[in-house]
Amino acid sequence: MRKSGPPKGLISYLVLELLDERPRYGYELLGEITEISGGHWEPSYGSVYPILYKFEEGGVAERVERADEPDRKYFALTDAGREELAEKRRAIGGEAKDFGDVVLGFYHLYAALATDGRFEVDDADADWAFSERYSAWIVEQMIRHHERDFGEFERIDASPEEFYAREDGAAADAAEPDSAETEPADDAEEPSSGAADD
Repeated sequence: MRKSGPPKGLISYLVLELLDERPRYGYELLGEITEISGGHWEPSYGSVYPILYKFEEGGVAERVERADEPDRKYFALTDAGREELAEKRRAIGGEAKDFGDVVLGFYHLYAALATDGRFEVDDADADWAFSERYSAWIVEQMIRHHERDFGEFERIDASPEEFYAREDGAAADAAEPDSAETEPADDAEEPSSGAADD
């Protein structure tokens, strides 16, 4: 269970990946990140530029002058930036569950505002509503994106507790070395004591 918003370091990781692709300026980075999120999330203007300036101060990124756009502040990744990116990739790689908790947590809140009698949200004049119809649309979009990126959607019949237990067990099994590879076989031939080293 997460006790805050999106995993820490997400924006700086995305900025590093995009700068590794090619030099970019701040507003361009905002647009790219918004596009990656399907247009559903955009970091604030005030979060991307401080990251760029911090990267510049730390030698992670450097300004790039462009003759065709002299007034625009482009940034490119340095060698130190690529090392930073490698570390960030490992850090973000360990936060998949946190990402899942953010998605599930906000969906549960959405559904609660639609169905829990303790909440009396007045959405009569809003473009959207907390309702079964819009909930179904959200789920439909999730399934469509899953099938676009991963193939045919298959239901998983497991509660969160069952799923986590099963996945944690599978991860532990994968981490254990294969005993057949680590223990010598009983009938392995002894090396010849008189053999010369190659």
